[in-house]
Amino acid sequence: MESIFNPIIIASDHAAFALKEIIRKMLITQGLQVEDGGPFNPDSVDYPSYGQKVARSVSSGIYPAGILMCGTGQGMSMVANKFKHVRAALCNDLFSAIMSRRHNDANILVMGGRIVGDVLAEEIVRTWLTTPFEGGRHQRRIDQFDAVQD
Repeated sequence: MESIFNPIIIASDHAAFALKEIIRKMLITQGLQVEDGGPFNPDSVDYPSYGQKVARSVSSGIYPAGILMCGTGQGMSMVANKFKHVRAALCNDLFSAIMSRRHNDANILVMGGRIVGDVLAEEIVRTWLTTPFEGGRHQRRIDQFDAVQD
């Protein structure tokens, strides 16, 4: 797999810990450099701290992209999108993964560990990591995202 993003940071909460481990190992097998932002066991955790760690790393440019997972993906996407220059996309299907990259230049992929199965999740990640941003008219809209002030 020829990923658009490398290295990448990945994290989850307890509900998606097993899926995070599957995806982390798959990425390493594919030759990507992966930073594991935790957690490191399936014990109950509060997802915001893990989402913030990944989003802060992408927002500041330490990593070009990240992957976040929680039970539904909703909480992680809400947390991540609080950060400037982060475009976290909740993608529990292939079409959303493709369009989040083509039209929205998403830089954090979010999935629901209780929503998608392992095989589909792997395919979503592969698709997301290899789909380029189309630019053009979509870049104008991305620029508008970045211009938003609180």
